[in-house]
Amino acid sequence: MAAIVTGLIPILHTAVDAATTNYKGRTAWFGFLCIRLVTLFIAEMPWFKLNSDFSCIITKDSICTRACFNQHFDKPVIMAWNYIFILFILTVLLMELFTAHLYSVLAKSSRDSKESLGELKSVSDPGNSTVGMKILDMHQSKNSVFLYLFSIVMRVLVEIWFVYILLYWNMSKLNQGVFICKSYTTGCPDQECLVSGSAEKSMSIYALLSISVLVIISHGVFCVHLIGHYMFNTHTVDSYNV
Repeated sequence: MAAIVTGLIPILHTAVDAATTNYKGRTAWFGFLCIRLVTLFIAEMPWFKLNSDFSCIITKDSICTRACFNQHFDKPVIMAWNYIFILFILTVLLMELFTAHLYSVLAKSSRDSKESLGELKSVSDPGNSTVGMKILDMHQSKNSVFLYLFSIVMRVLVEIWFVYILLYWNMSKLNQGVFICKSYTTGCPDQECLVSGSAEKSMSIYALLSISVLVIISHGVFCVHLIGHYMFNTHTVDSYNV
């Protein structure tokens, strides 16, 4: 996991710098990816040895202890977190593919067609007069705004799902304190079990929750700004053109 963290952050930074298209909030979305990746790496550390941290009254390595562990921790923890992160990346790539498609369409069209489409506009780079950047102009196309809103809403839904997993899959288990396994459910004697390092595990969940809440709030604010600014301005521009 450490190799993945150290390897993906430069890749994400290079992807942002090397891309020929840009749009509002693009740097922030890639920034959230990097923050989530680092936080996910740190938060997973206390959960790597969850099986060995689970101990009961009887012998720690006995079959009964493992049966009790499987009974209470029947949902994946780290795999679910990583899967949610992959979904978050896919929502960002959705907008990247959309802007890349627009750029390829305009590159194949004539100069007059580019001006009529008006969805991308060239901005000269002050540091290099020969290299330009294509910026998505959402004032000229409601379809661009709708697809951008769709990608943001998908991102928020993914985060809400992640918050649900953290609260109802992970935190609820840690709040139990003592895990009781009855003989009729495991075929073993009645026993009480505990999970060591619960404070570190709880802190890791709080860290992930804070990042998720930050993402949800920032995306919600940006979504409201997008609707109120771009949609209203687009409607005003269309009125003037008529």
